[in-house]
Parts: sequence; structure tokens; C-alpha cells
Amino acid sequence: MGKRRRVAERRKTRPAVLGGMIAVVVGGAGFGVYALYGGGAAADEGTTAAGHKTVRTGPLTSAEVHSATTRFLTAWQHGKVTEAAAATDDPSAAGKLLTGYAKDAHLMNVTLTPGAAKGAKVPFSVKATLAYRGISRPMTYASSFTVVRRTSDGSPLVDWHAAVLHPDLKDGDTLVTGASGTPPVKALDRDGGEVTAAKYPSLGTVLDGLREKYGKKAGGTAGIELRVVRGKASKAAKLSDKTLVELSKGTPGTVRTTLSPALQAAAEQQVAKRPRASVVALRPSTGEILAVANSGHGFNTAFQGSLAPGSTMKIITSSLLIDKGLAAADKSHPCPKTVTYGGWKFHNDDDFEIKGGTFKASFARSCNTAFISQAKKLKDADLTNQAQQVFGLSRNNWAIGVPTFDGSVPVQSAAQMAASLIGQGGVRMNPLNMASVAATVKSGSFHQPYLVSPSVDHRTLATASRTLSGKTLSQLRELMRYTAAYGTAAEAMSGLGPDYGAKTGSAEVDGQKKPNGWFTAYRGDLAAAGVVQAGGHGGDTAGPIVAKLLKLGG
Repeated sequence: MGKRRRVAERRKTRPAVLGGMIAVVVGGAGFGVYALYGGGAAADEGTTAAGHKTVRTGPLTSAEVHSATTRFLTAWQHGKVTEAAAATDDPSAAGKLLTGYAKDAHLMNVTLTPGAAKGAKVPFSVKATLAYRGISRPMTYASSFTVVRRTSDGSPLVDWHAAVLHPDLKDGDTLVTGASGTPPVKALDRDGGEVTAAKYPSLGTVLDGLREKYGKKAGGTAGIELRVVRGKASKAAKLSDKTLVELSKGTPGTVRTTLSPALQAAAEQQVAKRPRASVVALRPSTGEILAVANSGHGFNTAFQGSLAPGSTMKIITSSLLIDKGLAAADKSHPCPKTVTYGGWKFHNDDDFEIKGGTFKASFARSCNTAFISQAKKLKDADLTNQAQQVFGLSRNNWAIGVPTFDGSVPVQSAAQMAASLIGQGGVRMNPLNMASVAATVKSGSFHQPYLVSPSVDHRTLATASRTLSGKTLSQLRELMRYTAAYGTAAEAMSGLGPDYGAKTGSAEVDGQKKPNGWFTAYRGDLAAAGVVQAGGHGGDTAGPIVAKLLKLGG
């Protein structure tokens, strides 16, 4: 009866019929959302001859999507949190965030306008007023949600995630308006120029990280702002709090970084030429990060990405094989078309083979089987130990000044261990990690990359427990130099010799038509690495990006 009464009350508003749907303007000051009701919204419910209620199944109808949309947005707009939360598939989580929207974020006078649904996905726009202690500012943004069926009865509900409330939220995050807690920072490049996200769009997340770590230490005072406060899951993923709206400015402290304005500008220009491209440049002799850029600015793949590095991993694997006497640059080495290990059959690109070739030739052409063929002579932990002890990776202890992912080379066995040798399996890296690998080869020892000098906050940088022998190091440099001059990196590295070295990589990703293209190289006292996701071969995609930075830095 309650449901019928509410429907009857709605009909008193004298709805107009538009295109077969009934459009009802939701009344109330400050509200302008249109509530859409279709005759089929309740008609999907049925009963059996015995009087048992049936469970609705199958694809959602447009009427059901409209009904769920209206129920949720109308209740949210009117501040009826319990009703809005009940229109979702997670009333508890939705209720907490919707309550906090007004109470903690101080957002009011909300107007929600749905857009045209695409199947079960509904975009909508938000207009609100951010008001706190006598200061107010209008705020607009776009969001979306998906309508799903409730398992128990098939009723259409909003599939709740924190991103429905605001697209910058991850599940577990909250919106808060108040004193920022962390004063703003004014970041400077190595020459003393100001670093801003307006000037360098890739650095938005970097600046967030600098503020989080150095805001209080740099001597600034906090302002008033609406910000995303990260929850446990986001913190575990090393995401920083994010400012959405600044109501009043604080006084920034100053933090000097190691960034080169010329290289940073060039890095931004280069990644903008390709979608999903990322690059990092650093100085091998010190570890100073000179540039970091991503063509997508929402996530810092260059520092925090976790991607299979493909054949660029062969730099580390080669150092291991040479150390153990399983390979030498100018000695003959097998490169058959295929090798089977651990039940997996490994192939070379286009099933090529090198007959009577050297290890140097296999490295330069990126022969997978040349590395897989040695798996049977290695222990499961050998590659992990080499990555950790020589290259400083996979220990989760880098302290560069902002959050990073420090690479992962887990101990694996059988086929997965073999796959790790060529940068697949469980191995994960990002351009920062792979730039550091090239830098370690160039300098002869691992220098932990850093964006802010450790002298600023007296933090301890990560170290490696051992260095490569002179014999292994010289051969590793020869492999990379030969690849830059005559191998898969030759076209990109043309004209940059003779003090240079490079390695290309292509990493297959399930469900992706083209592999991720990788490239890492050094020239003089500059090393860089890049990835173009779904770009194809690294020499053609990431190679030109890296080579451009090496040329400028030379």
C-alpha cells in the first residue's frame, strides 16, 4: 500500500507525456533534476500461479534503468540519504559517503542532472556549493554509475562505488573540507624555477606527493580546502591525498627538486605524441631524477606503474648468466626457434633462430630462447637475488621523496621462473625502475634514484649489497652498446654513440592486441627508460621518446 500511495502522490503533479515516458519535475528550491518514470518499471514484477513472487532476470530494460536512476538521484538531491543509499547495492557504504557529502565535505544546494544512458551506464552532472566557515564556492563535476540487478529479487539498483560520489574517489576514500592539515608546498626545479602542474601536466601527482611528505617540514601554513582523504586500500597503493577545491590559500613552504626544466619540458612533449606513454630520465652518477612524464595525468605510471618489462629485463638476466659463467658476450650461445621448459613452449618473435651466433648477437636481437635455454642451470631464487643485491630492486625501500613502486622480482619456479628471465611471468617494473637498471650498468653501481635530495630531510637512501665484477660489467656494457649500434635499438639510437647502450622490450598482455613497448638506454651521464602501453615494439614506440631525451642531455 505504501508503494501505491507514493506513486499516487507523484501523479498529482500532473505529468506530461514525452516520447512515451512521463517526465516529472522534482519540486523544491535549488533542485532541477528530472525524474523519469516508465510504465514498465513495476511491470517486470510477476507472481506464479501459487502466488510466489518471481525473480526478474535478463538484461535491464530502459525503464528499469530510468527508474533506478530517478530513485537514487532524486533522493540524494533532496538530502534523503537513507532512501538514496537504499537505491544502491551497498546501502551501508553508500550511506556513510552520502552522509559525509554534506557533513564532512560541506557540499550543499546539490543539483543532479542525468545524461543519456548507454545501456545500464548512466552519466550525470553535479552542481553544488562548497561552503565552510563563511566561505563558499560553486563546484561542478561529472560522474556516472551502472545499474545492476539485486541478486535476491532482480530489482534494479545502482552499483555502488565511491567513484559514484566523485570520480577521484577510490573505495575506502572520503571527501573532507577543512584545514588541509598539510601546508602547500612550492616546488622548485634544480635551477630554482617554480614547478607547477599547469606548466608540467605530468607532475600533478608528483606535487601531491611532495606536499604530503614535505608540507609540514618545509615551513608552510595550511589553507582551507576540499580534498580526497585516502583510505587503507589507496594508501596501500601509495596514492596521495588530493586537493579538489581550495577555499583559502595557505602559505607554502619551499621544496627544491632535482628536475631539469629543459628535460622535463621535452619529456612532456614527447609523451604527448603517443597515448599511454611514460618516461623517466635520471643521472647515473648520482641517481638524481631529471624528468618524469606520462601522457595520461591521472596516475603516475612512470613512478608507480607495475608492468611486465619484457626483454628490457634481459639486462639483469644477462648480468646473472655472465656472473655464473653461463654466457659470455663473444662466445657462442644457442638461439633456437623454440625451447620448452616447465611444460611451456617458448618462442622467439616470428620464430627466428640464430645459427652459430654469439650471446652478444642473441642479446642484440632479443632472442628469448637464448635465455630460457639456461633456466635449467639456475636456482629459483637466482634472478630475485640478482635484482635485489646488484640493482637494488624488489625490496620496497626506495625513498625518492614521493611514492614509488620499486619493482618486483618474486621467487618463482618451473615455467614461471623461465618466463621471468625474459621479463614476463611475475616480474613487474616501471620506467623509473628500468631507467635505474640502465644507470646501474653505466655507473657500475646502484645509486637509488631520488627527486628530493636526502639532505633536505636526512632520510636514508636504499643501497645494493654488491656490485658487478669488472669482467661482468664490461661485457654487459658491450652487450648494450652493440644493441644500440647494430641491434633492435639501432634506429632509435642512431647518431648518439659511441658512449651509449640500450635495450628494447615488448611485453605481451592478455587481452591486448599489441604488446607494451619498452626501451631503456644511457648516453654519457644520462639514463632514461620509457614504455608505451599497447604500442607495439619498443624500438619503434618508446625508443624515439627515450632517444630524444638522451640527445638533449648529451
